[in-house]
Amino acid sequence: MSPIVTVQDAVTAFADFMEPTDAELDAIEREMPVILADVDLFDAYIVTLDRTPTELDNRRIRRARRRALAARLALLNQDADASVPGGAA
Repeated sequence: MSPIVTVQDAVTAFADFMEPTDAELDAIEREMPVILADVDLFDAYIVTLDRTPTELDNRRIRRARRRALAARLALLNQDADASVPGGAA
């Protein structure tokens, strides 16, 4: 009978190197409004999966879609402002 050997050491040997960097955490924090708006949009869609959407469901989806697009636009504008040195000419 052969012994069963675990590979725990091999799997977790590089765990310290797999942690997110400060720059990656900052990027996630910057994108958090977009992520949360997308979650709200998915929630609105999930509610309507097992039934025909009512007018209230359609409004909720439209509002969530507008919030998601506004969050994406705000993120794009924030990135554009940060990447343009010196301002307008």
